[in-house]
Amino acid sequence: MNRRNFLKNTATVSALSTISFSAIAMPLSLIKNDEVDFIADFELNEITVDELQAKMQNGKISSKTLTEMYLRRIAQIDKNGPKLNAIIELNPDALAIAVKMDEERKRGNNRGPLHGIPILIKDNINTGDKMQTTAGSLALEGNVASADAFIVTKLREAGAVLLGKTNLSEWANFRSNRSCSGWSSRGGQTKNPYILDRSPSGSSSGSGAAVSANLCAIAIGTETNGSIIAPASYCGVVGFKPTVGLWSRSGIIPISTTQDTAGTMCRTVTDTAILLGALTGVDRDDAITKTSEGKTYSDYTQFLKTDALKGKRLGIEKSFLNGHEGVVALYKSAIEKLKELGAEIIEIELLKDMEAIGRASVLQPEFKAGVNAYLAKANAKVKTLTDVIAFNKENEAIAMPYFKQEILEASNKETDLSSPTYKANLAKINSAKNIISNLMEKNKLDAVVGTSYGIPSLIDLFNGDYGDDFYFASPAAMAGYPHITVPMGRLFELPVGLSIFAGAYQEPVVLAFGYAFEQATKHRKAPKFLKNSNFSSGV
Repeated sequence: MNRRNFLKNTATVSALSTISFSAIAMPLSLIKNDEVDFIADFELNEITVDELQAKMQNGKISSKTLTEMYLRRIAQIDKNGPKLNAIIELNPDALAIAVKMDEERKRGNNRGPLHGIPILIKDNINTGDKMQTTAGSLALEGNVASADAFIVTKLREAGAVLLGKTNLSEWANFRSNRSCSGWSSRGGQTKNPYILDRSPSGSSSGSGAAVSANLCAIAIGTETNGSIIAPASYCGVVGFKPTVGLWSRSGIIPISTTQDTAGTMCRTVTDTAILLGALTGVDRDDAITKTSEGKTYSDYTQFLKTDALKGKRLGIEKSFLNGHEGVVALYKSAIEKLKELGAEIIEIELLKDMEAIGRASVLQPEFKAGVNAYLAKANAKVKTLTDVIAFNKENEAIAMPYFKQEILEASNKETDLSSPTYKANLAKINSAKNIISNLMEKNKLDAVVGTSYGIPSLIDLFNGDYGDDFYFASPAAMAGYPHITVPMGRLFELPVGLSIFAGAYQEPVVLAFGYAFEQATKHRKAPKFLKNSNFSSGV
């Protein structure tokens, strides 16, 4: 299912700081082939959550020191040097939180694997602190939430240090059909850390770029249709979209009550499993979380086995065996590795089956209803979607310099959620569950596999995104099923991801399969921050 066409046909998915960076800025040196020295001796480079915990537990480092190191790293990489522009705002209370976590540890109170771990979250997730929540929109500038989102409360309870918020495709890529991923009117353009003129994809652009560039230990993004999977693939990290209902959505600026969820963006599957388990729970303000009762785990690392694929049946999306020869070669190599790991491979054509859903979409009417409800209670100067549209028109030069807001305008014309058209489209979208389930039952599949996305495209503010022939996020997004992407290899220094998904609340299966592939291949490589895609220098 082509992402650009999906955006056009169904209108779906989809810089200011509170503290000064100059005080902690450090110089960068350039090395050959326009490659930026990404601080190879950076002590936290590619470090895992378990390794950070071990360092803090044995007294080699404190959470305060970790936080300071990441703040310096952000100044070096994000705001100076390569100017990655992944961070939209830093938390002025980050060091104070870290100090508190250090004091608790000294008293023998260890809250768990996230205790003292610095984390970045996407700027459409409420934090009841001094940071804003704006979805990257100037129209929402100044919106300081009165309370934490449910998953942020869980993060604080787990002892995580909220380092700051990440940039995103404005309104989670739900503003224009010609949008450029990673750009927002408040945050500007986020870049891909592998090659800086390449797209980070979106809408969780900043979260993907930040964790890939080692600006944080782990990060959180959100997804409606590929907004975790796509940037994770483009930025060479592990992205996990959980079952809709595993994590609460309350306190998150919404697009779709049917498809929205937050999820993880990490460098390893193990870190993914750690973060995933910490934020589960039933939330009275999000009814869908009731479906998760008895189906969740506080510790998903228990399912991570290197032999998890042995004897399993995987459905391989057949359409991706054709196309760009480089991507196809990586895909075929991944399939051979899955076979070596003991999996039985069955070719399927899920995307062809999904065509039965056609252009049905619930996103525009659900967005109108959801965002109006959010804004009515928010501390923003705009109180309705109509106000947002008017603000953007009045401030067009800065709010809409490259592309406009046709998705916002079309959404605002939608009728309410009781309309027959909406109900008919909702039934079609829900049929995605049956399509996938029937296919899996017919072929006795344990999971479905495909490419996550193709080669990262060039950033193009004027024409928007392109290059989505290998896009595989939509089926799991429509069905609300768990979906992981893990690095599958690189072409011309640019990463490509492998997707694995299964049925509702099959997180243990999806994580286990992703882990087995990850451990057997070790395709994740830290980015080099190359300036551009000109390889004439011999890169």
